[in-house]
Amino acid sequence: MTFEDIIGQNHLKFYLQKNILSGRIPHAQLFVGKDGLGALPMAVAYASFLIQNENPNQKVNALENPDIHYFFPIVKKEQSSSVFISKDYLKEWREFIKSNPYGSLNDWYSFIGAGNKQGVIAVDEAQAIIKTLAMKSFGGGNKILVIWHAEKMTTACANKLLKWFEEPNQNTSIILITEQEDSLLKTIQSRCQSIHMHPLSESQIINALVQYKGMDEVAAKRIAQRAEGNLNSANKLIDQEENTIEFETLFIDWVRTAFQAKTDKKSINKLMAWSETVAKLGREMEKQFLSYGLDFFRQALMVNYGASGLVHLEISDKSFSLEKFSKFIDAQNIEKICNEIESAIYHIERNANGKIVFTDLSIKLTRLLHQKA
Repeated sequence: MTFEDIIGQNHLKFYLQKNILSGRIPHAQLFVGKDGLGALPMAVAYASFLIQNENPNQKVNALENPDIHYFFPIVKKEQSSSVFISKDYLKEWREFIKSNPYGSLNDWYSFIGAGNKQGVIAVDEAQAIIKTLAMKSFGGGNKILVIWHAEKMTTACANKLLKWFEEPNQNTSIILITEQEDSLLKTIQSRCQSIHMHPLSESQIINALVQYKGMDEVAAKRIAQRAEGNLNSANKLIDQEENTIEFETLFIDWVRTAFQAKTDKKSINKLMAWSETVAKLGREMEKQFLSYGLDFFRQALMVNYGASGLVHLEISDKSFSLEKFSKFIDAQNIEKICNEIESAIYHIERNANGKIVFTDLSIKLTRLLHQKA
């Protein structure tokens, strides 16, 4: 993977290449941004360019090069010993990056079959990292350590590595990648040069979907308008579109029942039954449905405020009027509704009980739909 393979982020690509060519190579860098913005492929491309710059005649495979080392959140394999580290998953890791370089942490967990387990970068990993830092480089020049989702380091792991950030070995470059900069120890943050990834433009996402997914431009534009500058979100929306009819039916049934609950107390029982139905979809489908619902509410808000030209939502159910529904979505409740849905996504990602999450969300929705500006 090279800088040419990365979508957008041209100013950062130029900046990073310029640093390497001029010999200004920070010992520790922090790449910050959602997975779908390209922080991981940027780190891989940076490592590849750094090694290539030292050995112009050598072809560099960044996923196989002995001087480029990867560490990432993992779960313990059933057959492994008490010690489990990233090297136990190197084969899967290489396959994952090749197939989905803009994939998320949850995509990674699904890829390795983590089930309900949440991965970490444990203290055993710190020892493996220290051992790697102490080694001489294979090629005689720089060696690069890439730590993906560094916020998943346990406190014990982070504390054990702190000294190595303060007193790095010569010719060693460390790249931490995170979505949550504030979750890292302040002492680690202060020793890293921060690089912030920016959302991709709509045209960049359209071009990527046309080029890599074989989509026509009309469909790609529809997806790009909703992706919020995130390629991984765009890929998820493609999957979501396959379930649009099912999601639409579930959503309309949901908001109608929640709206009726003010005058019909039996609606609460219907909402609980609805929650049980949605909870059977499985974690990924549940998250897709919640993202669909989030978009539906935002589209309704735009209709309410006269921005119909920005509305892309097409509703198959002719008995449901988006215009009438939009009158109940305004500045008074939209932020609270979005916050509750995003909170539900957060809990679903962390394996909370789906029925409880959706029941709680539904009861809150009964109140929020009736809030008046």
